[in-house]
Amino acid sequence: MSRGHYVARYRPPAPVNVSVMNLRADSATVSWEVPEGDVIIGFSILQQRQDGHMQRFIREVNTTSRACVLWDLEEETDYIVQVQSIGLYGESQASKRVHFRTLKKSDRFPSNSSNQDDPTVQGLDKSRNLQTGEMIIIVVVLLMWAAVIALFCRQYDIIKDNDNSNSKEKVKPSSERSTPEHHSGGLLRSKFHQSVPSINIIEV
Repeated sequence: MSRGHYVARYRPPAPVNVSVMNLRADSATVSWEVPEGDVIIGFSILQQRQDGHMQRFIREVNTTSRACVLWDLEEETDYIVQVQSIGLYGESQASKRVHFRTLKKSDRFPSNSSNQDDPTVQGLDKSRNLQTGEMIIIVVVLLMWAAVIALFCRQYDIIKDNDNSNSKEKVKPSSERSTPEHHSGGLLRSKFHQSVPSINIIEV
């Protein structure tokens, strides 16, 4: 058995139920299903304008995703998309061609339940929720740090005021003690003068 025949024999089957959803002016989401029983390690997408002026190939391996977002599309333009599965021994045949047309920029995409089932949209919603949660945590942490800094500054001012009051109280008694020493000295001097004996001279 030749190698080419072996590879062709064990190629995975083509994707089925290929559909396009979430149509917008510049993007769309293509999804598909893979028959069970085959090991699929990636996908390959052929995207082209219906007039054939532009083609784009998207290839991704080591993934189990069954949906892909098509970006940088032109508004009000017809496109054709095909999907291939990538297995261990090569790529499958291309799926059936699926046609879709992008919207105008002024058109609003109507909301429906299929958006919630789209794995790509679910991933985007989870990412937004995660970013919002991270921002809330960051804000809370910053507020806590601000409160701690404000409390520290307040305690520092109180301690500083107490130190200034204590220093003033220590200086005041020393000045009061100096006054009795002066009076004491005066008293000592007055006692000294009184203790000097008086001499009376009597002439005869």
